Amino acid sequence: MTKLEKIVSWAKRRGFIIPGSEIYGGLGGVYDFGPYGLALKNNIKRLWWKTFVEDRDDIVGIESAILMNRAVWQASGHETSFNDELVECKKCNKRFKADDKPEEKCQKGGEHEFTKPKSFNTMFKTADTYLRPETAQGMFTDFKQVLEVSRQKIPFGVAQIGKSFRNEINTKDFLFRVREFEIAEIEYFVKKGDDDKAFGEWLKLWEEFILSTGIKKENLKHYEHPKEALSHYSKKTVDINYNYPFGWKELTGLANRTDFDLKAHMEKSGQDLNYFDPETNEKYIPYVIEPTLGIERLMLAIICDAFEEVKPRTKTTEATTGKEVILHFSPKLAPIKVAVLPLTKKLSKEAKEVYSELKKCYSDIEYDESGSIGRRYRRQDEIGTPFCVTIDFETLKDKKVTIRDRDTMKQERAKINKIAEMIK
Repeated sequence: MTKLEKIVSWAKRRGFIIPGSEIYGGLGGVYDFGPYGLALKNNIKRLWWKTFVEDRDDIVGIESAILMNRAVWQASGHETSFNDELVECKKCNKRFKADDKPEEKCQKGGEHEFTKPKSFNTMFKTADTYLRPETAQGMFTDFKQVLEVSRQKIPFGVAQIGKSFRNEINTKDFLFRVREFEIAEIEYFVKKGDDDKAFGEWLKLWEEFILSTGIKKENLKHYEHPKEALSHYSKKTVDINYNYPFGWKELTGLANRTDFDLKAHMEKSGQDLNYFDPETNEKYIPYVIEPTLGIERLMLAIICDAFEEVKPRTKTTEATTGKEVILHFSPKLAPIKVAVLPLTKKLSKEAKEVYSELKKCYSDIEYDESGSIGRRYRRQDEIGTPFCVTIDFETLKDKKVTIRDRDTMKQERAKINKIAEMIK
């Protein structure tokens, strides 16, 4: 099995990521998130929101609607320009992106025989409009009202995390290319002339955030789009690529959208979207720097970076492959921060008392008394729990527990009333 295949198997087995509608055969490029997957995903979103909205004075958050007036997509250029080049095999009739043709043989035998590329709009069409392929346009159409109520001055940003949809020609590589996903992005408004400096600052901030999730720096590199490959709205775009098991691919992007969007919406809607600077009495359409990332792509990168197979570290016969899986999640992102484990069920009463006290400090805590202690340790390693608290028979005498570190396997005795402090 490849590393990605192992991750897909682990993700389903441990309740992180489940194929959508699986009991009916699934739906390509659509996934559900189980209890631990949802917790990990929410922790990523919370960290992002805290970093870029709560901890800053120059960025405010909004939540715009998934459905927007069709005129939005006409003004933004998406209706005519949000296209991929599609090719179809004349033998098996499967469709592929022209720049991402498969290396494997055709299922009908021999090499694929492709048609000439043709343009394919990847927005999902509804009766009157489209499901949004990005969250950005809501931040542009709401620009004037957000500016007025937030009383911000340029430079300032609008942030949003929300669902987006793309009718991908072919989905692949697990969470990397899916049809329903969440985007976290910022539209940072600056004065023309200050955009190049702001671009450099945001590229640095964006990479710092990715590193703060626990991803290793050596697994990241920058890729600047050549001028001829830039999107219709972009003056400059730089991707931060991650070394996924299937190669270096885009994890996040940073674009200088200039004044394209606000100018386009002002012309189409007839509304004045200029910014007025009260200090200089200037009136102008600001430029926009857009840092953006897909939550699922970041989640997949975090999992790939954290995933490790090792020789059995615990005395258990459960590991039939001779390997144990450990997820080295950063403690701030781990779905479960602390697991409370009585050595045997005879210690349940004392262990549940410890659990109840710790639950006052941690909401992401788990209690488990089923099976051998070795198997329970292994299970917690597999879901990435940083700390296990074990109650044993000595606890009854000295009121101390054993705290086990997931990564080092180091075990320390600590007084019950000091557990939360030590873990923090």
